[in-house]
Amino acid sequence: MSDSARDTVLAPLDARMADLESLYEDLHRHPELGFQETRTAAEAARRLTSYGYEVTTGIGRTGVAGVLRNGPGPVVLLRADMDALPVTERSGLPYASAVPGVMHACGHDVHVTCLAGAADLLAAGREHWSGTLVVLFQPAEEVGDGARAMIEDGLFGAATDGAEAADGAEAAGGPEAADRPEAGAGAGADGRGRVPTPDVVLAQHVAPLGAGLISYAPGACMAASDSLKITFHGTGGHGSRPETAVDPIVMAAAFVQRLQSVVAREVAPKDRAVVTVGSFQAGDAPNVIPDQAVVQLSVRTFDEDVRGRVLAAVDRIAKAEATASGAPREPETEVLNTFPVTRNDDRTLEQVNAAFTDHFGAQRLFGYEPAAGSEDAGLIATAAGAPLYYWWLGGWDPDEFRAAMSSGRLAQDIPSNHSPHFTPVKQPTLTMGVQALTVAALSHLEPAR
Repeated sequence: MSDSARDTVLAPLDARMADLESLYEDLHRHPELGFQETRTAAEAARRLTSYGYEVTTGIGRTGVAGVLRNGPGPVVLLRADMDALPVTERSGLPYASAVPGVMHACGHDVHVTCLAGAADLLAAGREHWSGTLVVLFQPAEEVGDGARAMIEDGLFGAATDGAEAADGAEAAGGPEAADRPEAGAGAGADGRGRVPTPDVVLAQHVAPLGAGLISYAPGACMAASDSLKITFHGTGGHGSRPETAVDPIVMAAAFVQRLQSVVAREVAPKDRAVVTVGSFQAGDAPNVIPDQAVVQLSVRTFDEDVRGRVLAAVDRIAKAEATASGAPREPETEVLNTFPVTRNDDRTLEQVNAAFTDHFGAQRLFGYEPAAGSEDAGLIATAAGAPLYYWWLGGWDPDEFRAAMSSGRLAQDIPSNHSPHFTPVKQPTLTMGVQALTVAALSHLEPAR
């Protein structure tokens, strides 16, 4: 697409920005947890309908999809997640969360706003491109179930196979054409699915980087994640007579301590892994030894072999500590959620980055190391058999970011995602995010003939 055509599609953004900023503040003020995003979904559906999209609601419980068929050409899918986190906001903003204990602490309100803006611009500028646009507002990313729920609800047809194929595998793009569903013939076109099967999946995530910047990582860009709940069993008793009990607190504490050696002593320095215990619960009274202790932890890895070895080590250590403590039975492990590795397709990354460079300038785009956080957007690409490009959108005050970087205090001075203080600045974050999604989509849609 020519620069002039792209600029024409983007031109109405300035006039629409006041409305988008209002939408962002409203979403931030009214966050909703995973699979509870009814208010957010209703607003997304209302806007898509007004833009002229075919709208389907209730996909995977609260997901929303809009389809804009605009002649022959590729099917491009843009995705945003909608859910918030169980975090109490401490930003002090005038539009801070009005929902006790719930906050958009990961920026999904930014994602929804930017996708709504891009959907509007692309619909208004449809005379300049040809193809089919799918916009997807996904629920429950934070718990790892949203993308899978939409897929299993027939997003691309009888697509539970796609969800199952992605379990324990890398969510990656770039398969050979022979392995993909028929390009452009999408599931939605013949009644097999809720939306057409895309030829490419594009998504972004706001990050604690300077607003006005876009960052990317080739290949594996986000880690696989496994969240586990391990219950250790003991024998309860009186705190004054520990010899009559098997103390599960000591047992679980020894497990947590020994767990720290897994990455240090069982993972090669060239590999990456993170093991974090985030919850330890046991007992209700100071003079009672409980009969169980519950530990919740997460494992992050970038390689399937490393993932298998770390998970096996966690299981081995849990059982060994239980045996060493004389536990009446083995600990029980429950898998709370899993995310596969998110992998960017090289060709798609290069194609979109060329468009980003042309529009924003090379100084706004930079490579970054893969993130240890996890995502389920890759499941959508895997289920569709489509390549994925997932990039990071800077959202922090540029001056504060530069000051923190120059002083070597990024980790201390810039709140990360999931922090009660993580509140991206509205500008230039929203303008950059809308433009990025629009430019990325236009880099794959065909120019109008």
